[in-house]
Amino acid sequence: MLGLIAKLRIQEGRMDEALDLFKGLVADVKKEAGTLSYTVNKDTADPNVIVVLERYKDADALTAHSSTPHFAAFSKRIGGLLDGKMEMSILEEVASIT
Repeated sequence: MLGLIAKLRIQEGRMDEALDLFKGLVADVKKEAGTLSYTVNKDTADPNVIVVLERYKDADALTAHSSTPHFAAFSKRIGGLLDGKMEMSILEEVASIT
C-alpha cells in the first residue's frame, strides 16, 4: 500500500473556499476503487494550512486517482487558492492499524 501526505498553504481569507472544494472532491474520491482512505484536515497550529492524508491500494490506484477528470478540475481550482507550492510526500506503508 501507498500513503500520501499533501500539505497546502491557503491564501489568507480563502480557507472556506478551499474546504468547499475539498468537500466536493472527497465525494468523487469516495467512488474510486483503489483509494482506501482520503482525509482532509486543518492544521491546528496554522489556520491557513490543509493537510491531506491519503491511502491507496497500490501505485496504479494513485495514478488512477491523479488521472481522473474530477481531480484535474479540482487541481485547476485549488491552484488559485494556494499561497506557495504544495508539499507532497509519497510513502510506502510498512505497518498500519485500521
